[in-house]
Amino acid sequence: MKYSIQPVILCGGSGSRLWPLSRAGFPKQFLCLTGTDSLFQQAVARLGQLGKAPYIVSNEEHRFLAQEQLREMGEEDATYLLEPTARNTAPALTLAALAARDTGTDPVMVVTPADQTIENGVAFTQAIQTAIQDAAHGHIVILGVTPEKPETGYGYIKTSKFNPANEEILSSLAVEAFVEKPNSETAQKYLQEGNYFWNAGMFVLKASVWLDALQKFRPDIKQACEEAWAKKKQDGQFVRPDKELFEQIPSESVDYAVMEKCPDSAVSIRMVTLNAGWNDLGAWDAVWHVQSKDAAGNAHHGDVISTDSRNTLVHATSRLVALVGLDNLIVVETPDAVLVADKSRSQDVKKIVNSLMLEKREEHTLHRKVHRPWGWYDSIDEGGRFKVKRIQVKPGASLSLQMHHHRAEHWIVVRGTAEITNGHEVFTLKENQSTYIPLGQHHRLKNPDIIPLEIIEVQSGAYLGEDDIVRFADNYNRVNI
Repeated sequence: MKYSIQPVILCGGSGSRLWPLSRAGFPKQFLCLTGTDSLFQQAVARLGQLGKAPYIVSNEEHRFLAQEQLREMGEEDATYLLEPTARNTAPALTLAALAARDTGTDPVMVVTPADQTIENGVAFTQAIQTAIQDAAHGHIVILGVTPEKPETGYGYIKTSKFNPANEEILSSLAVEAFVEKPNSETAQKYLQEGNYFWNAGMFVLKASVWLDALQKFRPDIKQACEEAWAKKKQDGQFVRPDKELFEQIPSESVDYAVMEKCPDSAVSIRMVTLNAGWNDLGAWDAVWHVQSKDAAGNAHHGDVISTDSRNTLVHATSRLVALVGLDNLIVVETPDAVLVADKSRSQDVKKIVNSLMLEKREEHTLHRKVHRPWGWYDSIDEGGRFKVKRIQVKPGASLSLQMHHHRAEHWIVVRGTAEITNGHEVFTLKENQSTYIPLGQHHRLKNPDIIPLEIIEVQSGAYLGEDDIVRFADNYNRVNI
């Protein structure tokens, strides 16, 4: 039987336990932690076999990252449902269900996070197809991973009993309960009993089934989402619910809002086993687990020299990292921050991120190199009253028409051609030519050429923060970015 199917990729989250590589402005789903594609691109590719353009539920700030990575794949046909603020996964999934309902159909939604890895694509596809068949008959279906060890970092799903000797189980099992992250002793017990599975955070269900279940268990979330959706605005592929109304939606996860309540109700919920090499890469120890290792258990990326070290993970991005006589250590080097941690304490990296947030340090949010829809900039030096940036603008792209209250700027073209708006003047600069933008002057930078434009920008002034931008026109409809 042919079913109407709608892939949904939940692309929120900050991946704080993978700091300093993952940051609020460039979270882990957009990183290439395994292979040559980002986790987001891997998720898109896995659902590509469903034959339907996906809904991408994303933070407003990350929309261009997602769009650019889809463009790199040649998969530009997608709908972006943009959350103006984070409200967890239940409202995110509700946006997708409302968008599906607006099409006049009631598709089976295949919902997956954007930040997981799957080693066996064939096994994943088989599990999804089984789940789709059950979901088409009105069941909520979740995917559960057969545990490989007594893991304390995941929630578990308890199902009806089955024969664990049958490794080819594809039919769904009745879900009896959801259980929180256990301690080591309880996790070992779950492993021995055989009918407990890791909750993979992937769901397959009809749009109407989700909306009905949400109405039953959390009508406040459903009503608030519908009110925000009713006042949505669409800009091409981008669909935005009303910002003020969306901010009033209670923040809740899919599990807490609906899934955990289903086993004790009349709502049918079932589980399909997923034995496909799943990993959610929630922390650096999980990244070490999935990466290739040498004979001593070391997983190294970048310029790394190691002697007499074992079971280490090193991710070097901009300079040489050398290890001597270390064991079970994580080292992550970026141009502006270095993490050194015991691998067994990977979960505690979030404490560092919380400290950065409390101190309002920029390293929590941005890398030194920051991607924008028009290209990127790299803050290569700064002092008391100056900052130096290297800026690259894509062919045909343009920065906003803007001004600054607190800084002046010098622009020097080092590659390509720049079309400059400087006050009332519009002119072209070539390599080794420069211009000065006085404080308060309206200005714009555009690349009219077919090759990337690179400039060096020297800022000077009393305040050099990124929030000192007043936009008058922008090709990307950005506000205060």
